[in-house]
Amino acid sequence: MNFALSEEQEQLRDQARELLAKECPTARVREIMAREGASDAALWRTFAEAGWLGVLVPEDHGGVGLGTLDAALIAAELGAAVAPGPFVASSVGAVVALREGGSKAQQKAWLPRISAGEATLALALAEDAESTLDPARIRMRAAKAGEGFRLDGEKIAVEAAGTAEALLVAARVPGKLGEVALFLVPRTAPGVSVEALVGVDETRPLYDVRLRGVRVGKDALLPRGAKALPRALDACAVALAAESLGGAERALELAVAYVKVREQFGRPVGSFQAVQHLAAECVAKIEPARALVWYAAFALDSKPKEAPLAAAMAKAACSELYRAVSRTAIEMFGGIGFTFENDMHLWFKRALANAAAWGDARWHRERVAALSGF
Repeated sequence: MNFALSEEQEQLRDQARELLAKECPTARVREIMAREGASDAALWRTFAEAGWLGVLVPEDHGGVGLGTLDAALIAAELGAAVAPGPFVASSVGAVVALREGGSKAQQKAWLPRISAGEATLALALAEDAESTLDPARIRMRAAKAGEGFRLDGEKIAVEAAGTAEALLVAARVPGKLGEVALFLVPRTAPGVSVEALVGVDETRPLYDVRLRGVRVGKDALLPRGAKALPRALDACAVALAAESLGGAERALELAVAYVKVREQFGRPVGSFQAVQHLAAECVAKIEPARALVWYAAFALDSKPKEAPLAAAMAKAACSELYRAVSRTAIEMFGGIGFTFENDMHLWFKRALANAAAWGDARWHRERVAALSGF
């Protein structure tokens, strides 16, 4: 097996890095996160023009039609730049759900618009703190109502629900042993209310969503949503693992650059062995995590039977990696690293948010054990 990236993938990564350095410096990140909803239409259009928002969208629906590893490379660079926006939720999770579970009409209506940056979708799944990636814990039911359905219930910590055009809502449908299905629900539909939460990562707002007697037609139901949901969740886990990997790498890079020029006792701080050991320990954690992420992305496209286990391993490892490396980076900066004026808190807050999103490390380790037969 060739563990190296292809020439095209290296070009994609390098182009993403260059574009983000130009269009998404931390000054712009700070500006965006101060806005309500932490959204920037111009920046999102830039991502669309680069083809990132349609990386997983088939070409016949206006996308680029690349694979999960390509999406992971983009996610890593977005993570390195702590770029705002629901790339993982909308351009990975929602796209996979629609691509593999949606009807032809739903795909035609939404995939081209997501790819063009004209619309985003939010995944409304979790109902309690333990259920982010566990369809078995979903209690919301979709009752039959005439030719359609009526939805009642609540979803918590829904990323980008305040700015998304529609929500992909998971609920149990009658007549199919209570299996979980996905429904496309307009955010502005009567009965839908969205409440902003105070989250640790100001660049990526979360919302509680309440649905009270929300009526949707039968065309809102994704016909193969039950089968597509696990794939979409694994794709989100891998993409967020990749984003965490990219964020950890950038945090360490910035810290190493700082200790090379910051002097104490007449010497650069980076010349002290204790500081060098901190950096070396971070590198030792980053390299195996990269292999996990790349293999998990590869498995989603080429080894579907191995993909759930690989995705769980990658997300568990990178959740802990990002927190540990960003915390070490702050320590390497010293006292200034703990200030709001220093940018390092952007990476640390993103690390904390990513650790909890799409299943925390504990949840995924339990999943690894279950999938391995323990």
